[in-house]
This record gives sequence, C-alpha cells and structure tokens, in this order.
Amino acid sequence: MTAIAALILAAGRSSRMRGRDKLLEPVDGTPLLARICAAATQSAATTYVTLPTPDHPRAAVIRDHCQGARPVYVPNAEEGMAASIRAGIGALSRAYDAVMILPADMPELTAKDLAQVVAQASSTPDQILRATGADGTFGHPVVFPRRHFTALSQLTGDQGARAILKAAQHQGEIIRPVPLPASHALTDLDTPEAWAAWRQARKSTSTE
Repeated sequence: MTAIAALILAAGRSSRMRGRDKLLEPVDGTPLLARICAAATQSAATTYVTLPTPDHPRAAVIRDHCQGARPVYVPNAEEGMAASIRAGIGALSRAYDAVMILPADMPELTAKDLAQVVAQASSTPDQILRATGADGTFGHPVVFPRRHFTALSQLTGDQGARAILKAAQHQGEIIRPVPLPASHALTDLDTPEAWAAWRQARKSTSTE
C-alpha cells in the first residue's frame, strides 16, 4: 500500500494582499487555510503544514481547525517557496512513498479533488502526477515519488519545484496529468482584487 503525505505550503508572507492575510480569508465561513488543511487530512496518510512561526495567526488556525495536521515552522520563509519545501521534506519520515505538494492559497480545491489525486498516485506510485484544470492546463497539487525527495530538499529560491519538473521532463520521465473539475487546480488568489472578483463570480454562479 502506497503511503502518501500531503505538504501544504503556508509559510509565505502574503505580501500582495496589502496588510491582509490571504490564508485567513473566509471561504464559506471558514479560513482558507483551515479549509485546505481539512481537505488534505481526509485524503493523505498525514498532512504537514509549513508555517512562519508558532505564534503566527496561521498556527492558531491549524491548532483550532485542523488538529490532525503536523506543523513545520520555517524561520527563513522569506527566502521563498523553496525554503518551505525543504523544511517540509525534511520533516517527513521514511515511511512515505510519495508527497503531494500543494499551495495553501487555492480555494477551489476540495477533499474530493485531493482524494482523486491520491488515488491516482497510489495506483502509479513511480510517476510524478500533476493536477490539471478541465482544459488540460497544469496546476496543483503535484505528487513526487520518494526518489525526488533529495532534490526537493535541495531547492533554493522562489520557483518551487519547477526545476525538478523541468529536469524530469528533459530526462524523459512521465508526468501524468490528473484532470480536476473546472479551474480547481488553477485558481490561486494573491491580491484583494483577485479575492473580490472570485467572490463576485462565485456569488453570481450560485444565484443563477
């Protein structure tokens, strides 16, 4: 049986929100971070969440709303996404065959979506998997088999795991797409304007 851990990247500064924290924005009355964490814990063997510090408001959200998750504190989070990935991979035990990495700022991802990705990874544990939108555009989450853990633990900068994906493709490795509904795998919200537009579109859809 394939053991897959979820790694939620939630240590960023939310700098484009001009004083607001995008991961604390409410979605259906629940902070976004709590929502994505709950979805992950229903799907993966264990969920790890990278956070800036133990006293950060996001840490309180995890303690209050997602007690099954394991926090991973990233004191050098200002370096960028790579610092979070390094810290998260370093926290994983040797028991896991793969890791599902997902940013925390994706409000349309559901427990069903993540369960679909995990199920596909369990059936093809030797391949990289990457969720796509309904149009086939690659998005998140991404599942990496254990053989990539060393490379993930050595990432630098703010480009995430793009370099590993690019290198894998160059070497002829298969990156298997996992189609998710609509734009679930693509929607991330980084600015107040993006949040306002998304909420308005969601409201319009629900009233049609």
